[in-house]
Amino acid sequence: MASGGSASPAASGNVPQKIQRLDEAVVNKIAAGEVVQRPANAIKEMMENSLDAGAISIQVVVKAGGLKLIQIQDNGSGIRKEDMMIVCERFTTSKLRKFEDLSSISTYGFRGEALASVSHVAHVTITTRTAESKCAYKASYADGKMLPSKPGGLAEPRPCAGNQGTQISAEDLFYNMPTRKRALKGSEEYSRIADIITKYAIHNSGVAFTLKKHGEPVADVRTLQSSSLTENIGTLYGASVGRELLAVSCENSRLGFKMSGHVTNANYSVKKLQFILFINHRLVDSASIRKAIECVYAAYLPKNSHPFIYMSIEIAPANIDVNVHPTKHEVHFLHEDVVVESVQRAVEDGLLGCNVSRTYYTQALLPTPVSLETGGGKKGSGSDKPSYAYQMVRTDSKEQKLEAFVVPRSLQVSAAQSTLELSGDREGEGAAEEQGGVMVEEREREEGGEKMEEGGVEGVEEGSVESEGTADPTCGGDSKGMSESGASSSFKLQTSSRVSSSSASGAGLLQSFSRKKSRRREVNFTSVLNFQRAIRTNQHRDLTELFQNHKFVGCVDQTRALIQHQTKLYLVDLSRITKELFSQLVIFDFANFGVLKLSPAAPVFDLVKLALELPESEWTPEHGSKEKIAQYVEDVMKENAEMLKEYFFIDIREDGLLYSLPLLLSSFSPNLDRLPLFILRLATEVNWKTEKECFQTLATEFGLFYGLQHDPFLLDSSEEETSGVGGEGGRRGDREGRRGNRGGRKEGVSGEVPKSLYKKQPWRWTVEHVIFPALRANLVAQKNMATDGSILQIADLHDLYKVFERC
Repeated sequence: MASGGSASPAASGNVPQKIQRLDEAVVNKIAAGEVVQRPANAIKEMMENSLDAGAISIQVVVKAGGLKLIQIQDNGSGIRKEDMMIVCERFTTSKLRKFEDLSSISTYGFRGEALASVSHVAHVTITTRTAESKCAYKASYADGKMLPSKPGGLAEPRPCAGNQGTQISAEDLFYNMPTRKRALKGSEEYSRIADIITKYAIHNSGVAFTLKKHGEPVADVRTLQSSSLTENIGTLYGASVGRELLAVSCENSRLGFKMSGHVTNANYSVKKLQFILFINHRLVDSASIRKAIECVYAAYLPKNSHPFIYMSIEIAPANIDVNVHPTKHEVHFLHEDVVVESVQRAVEDGLLGCNVSRTYYTQALLPTPVSLETGGGKKGSGSDKPSYAYQMVRTDSKEQKLEAFVVPRSLQVSAAQSTLELSGDREGEGAAEEQGGVMVEEREREEGGEKMEEGGVEGVEEGSVESEGTADPTCGGDSKGMSESGASSSFKLQTSSRVSSSSASGAGLLQSFSRKKSRRREVNFTSVLNFQRAIRTNQHRDLTELFQNHKFVGCVDQTRALIQHQTKLYLVDLSRITKELFSQLVIFDFANFGVLKLSPAAPVFDLVKLALELPESEWTPEHGSKEKIAQYVEDVMKENAEMLKEYFFIDIREDGLLYSLPLLLSSFSPNLDRLPLFILRLATEVNWKTEKECFQTLATEFGLFYGLQHDPFLLDSSEEETSGVGGEGGRRGDREGRRGNRGGRKEGVSGEVPKSLYKKQPWRWTVEHVIFPALRANLVAQKNMATDGSILQIADLHDLYKVFERC
């Protein structure tokens, strides 16, 4: 006996319910609610139809965030009149015929549900015209069916005026879904619409997109058909993004995918990630790709900062499944792990060099008028923004030091402490008979100048030159002449002490030097002018500005120095930078150098023999005897002596002696211990056959010879004062030990290098007061310097305050 309060069997769920077929209208509305979840989804579907139709101009007008009106107009191929009857029915499409076509689908649409879904939740009107049609046709739709123009009339398109293409209007969106309509806010939906149109405008840079609110004359989103992808990014996301973009790409033909995109470098960051991903031209989201890229940026950006990322990935249609999400917001593809890893590696490679240097954009401020206080008034307006300590630049790049005008005493001492011994067995030649050194002078032009051949160098009158250079009377060792047998000779080329290997003003190289206004010769060589143009075209403007406005901090060692620019500290590779500097000086000052005179002159033959004993020459017996190679080099130098003297001031005469070198930079001469290798490379590395390659390779060799390099015989501050100084264990002894016994004899070493010469390290003065002023005035920084390690940022005042602000 059942109690009165017990539930019936049907209510308790024990009796199975009858399964019924849903009404078609219910099915369509449920499906429409899945495809068109909000106004942005409807616009995306209709915009993809316009792109599939080949439109190059798409205009979108919305009202109340798309809830009251969505209107999309394009200039695509249009819809045929015969197809307008079924255009809003479900599963009607022109892009798919059979299920197998999904494996090669290349269009946005394929299910035939876009317009059908919209027509079930809004009042749709379509106006369209094809290229063959004489007029446009217009029809209204509801629940997937065409409506008659009049009650009781036939449902058929009616002719009207219109341009080629299609215009679709959807009014009262979700009129039959009041709950969803109340949950949507117009302002929020408009932001979503603008976001999706912006992303499609970036990906489809050859299509003009326009978005504006109904009744507003100005468009909120607008791109031009002629705009490039990067221009659209700069227009839609701001110039701060556009100027910090890095192009990234990768490809794997075996797996059938390729990626191209643009991401921001480490100079740009925002609080919210801007991630745009298109796979096979579909706007999708991939959590795995997004997380992989964010992991890369975590090493470059501050915490809670994110980059801008745009990527387009194309995958073989057979490897991708596009039919996995109602709104097509997701896709599945094969080899996902490999694709994600390749994309991550491409982004990491692109960012690898972005932290080498940072870009700064400054704005010149006009001076503000200063008001004189007459008493009693408040000083200042009180509207000035506070200046934080980490933003203050406490140095002046134009500040000069008195020590720049005072050459250290150690740079003025004699060069007698250092000799480069050359010995040989050439008959009929002897050494200079008098003491000598190296003296510097500016080559004096003849009055009136001399006009060279067409395409050459032309003298231009600007004044006159007075220069004088004399060797230090104490800078010569004993130069020995011919031996008694006359079969061998020994030469000593007086060079600067290694302490001043980078300074023409050191160790007797530059005793006195005066220059008045000189006449400069014009360069008419097409090749030289093209080199100059190429250097300027490849200029890295931000790095050039950095060197022009830097503040010298100090030398780390012989080949590295620290400089400051604004609030950043940089480490400069002097070897790379000075090599580029002197190569550019050869190009821009072509045929307008000073002269370094060698006294006594150095025999080319013996210089080459000495170079072949150095490990850098990589000489082996298979290359031939040293004498044959030396004779070959001497012949090449004599053959091109006229050109070398005229344009590069390398004076090699018929007697096979080198009398002078070019003075590329005032108060600077190269390390003459590298002269033998320089002469050897001139013959072996320079292309003497064609003008362009000849001048280019010569400039490269000058950069190698004149550029700063590590000298093991110079003491750094960390070394002991007595290390390698004087006596048999000193620098001279090391040098002799390295060079060994030449010509059956070994020159002894007399005298002792003053310890103070090393202690004061005059090469530091040369780097600070000669090299870096020349970089400031002459260097045109090249783009590769930002990534090849020439300059590295090692500290930022703002980041240092983050570290120590709690102390």
